[in-house]
Amino acid sequence: MTSALPPVAESPAQSLMDLERDYLLQNYARYPLAVARGKGCYLYDLEGRRYLDLLSGIGVNALGHAHPRIVKVIRQQAGLLIHSSNLYYHQYQGPLAKRLAEMSGLARAFFANTGTEAIEGALKMVHSHGRGISPEKFEIVALDNSFHGRTLGALSVTGQAKYRQDFEPLIPGVKFVPVNDIPALEAAFSERTAGMLVELIQGEGGIYPLTAEYVAKARELADQFNALLVADETQCGVGRPGTYFAYQRSHPVVLPDVMVAAKPVACGIPLGFIMANERAAAAIRPGMHGTTFGGGALACRVALEFLNILDELLPAIQRVGGYFHVSLNDLARKHGFVKEVRGFGLMLGMELTMPGKQIVLDAMAAGLLINCTHDTVLRFLPPYIVTEKEVDQAIKILGKLFTKVK
Repeated sequence: MTSALPPVAESPAQSLMDLERDYLLQNYARYPLAVARGKGCYLYDLEGRRYLDLLSGIGVNALGHAHPRIVKVIRQQAGLLIHSSNLYYHQYQGPLAKRLAEMSGLARAFFANTGTEAIEGALKMVHSHGRGISPEKFEIVALDNSFHGRTLGALSVTGQAKYRQDFEPLIPGVKFVPVNDIPALEAAFSERTAGMLVELIQGEGGIYPLTAEYVAKARELADQFNALLVADETQCGVGRPGTYFAYQRSHPVVLPDVMVAAKPVACGIPLGFIMANERAAAAIRPGMHGTTFGGGALACRVALEFLNILDELLPAIQRVGGYFHVSLNDLARKHGFVKEVRGFGLMLGMELTMPGKQIVLDAMAAGLLINCTHDTVLRFLPPYIVTEKEVDQAIKILGKLFTKVK
């Protein structure tokens, strides 16, 4: 008589995955990785395996993981005040607004929780501005391939049908135009146009930068038709392009009327913001907009510390970003399935002639975290503390994987 074999115990990671499968909405196509901690440019899974993190929480962990100055500020502030509501003042929101105004060249700030929430506030600003001129002035010009968020308003101006189609009808009056097509842009504007949204470097759309000529024409048309030009810098701004904001890369600088950003500004603590000039800010009057959590003491204090560190890192972002771009191009020349390398600073994309999902999975198995956007574009959003050494490590891993591609 033989005894039954004991059941095989599930790994801690598999137990977590099973629990989420049973109790969470099944809206995320997660990678098979359960992370436990991070340090610098590296993440560690539950079994202690190390991964070079060149995705940084989709651009959120700008200083990597467990940065000592950020950890110190979080510990201090958590023992003092985390949240008080926007019914009262606290000592960090005003200084942060002043700092962002000086950095951006725009006059007034509104603090939200996410980039999507900031976009919603900007859309209300655009509609209120237009309505103040004429009830018929409500149209918005947006770009093909753009991505502005997952709420109904943000989806309405997102130029990818795959995100919109299950939720239509959405906000009316949105006109989508091709990226960098100036004649199409000119045809889209009219006296009914209240505003235009641009990502200076499209993220989810495949790391596509807008040309300086296109942005200048958008500014010219917005002025001609008394419309607000809105720059969505949620992914491409706050230091990532090697400048404070992506619109500052052009010379002369083309200043938007409204700018929204989020992701890296509080290093993982949720914080988004809207910056606006006085003309755009006047469209939001008392009682027209608000938030419960936006601009809390903890998030604002962390953001102030991050911006102090960012000033020290901007030259390195430009240097290492350029080195990474050159290294990716060197790798691309050796492999015919690489179509193009695009981006600026530490926001880079490598477009393939085939789907990139398997390369992402193989890279993860080899200890490198990246992702794929628009199906064929490998996306790199490293933390701002990345060095040439980590770039070389990533290129070495990718080089080995690329030689195995059939």
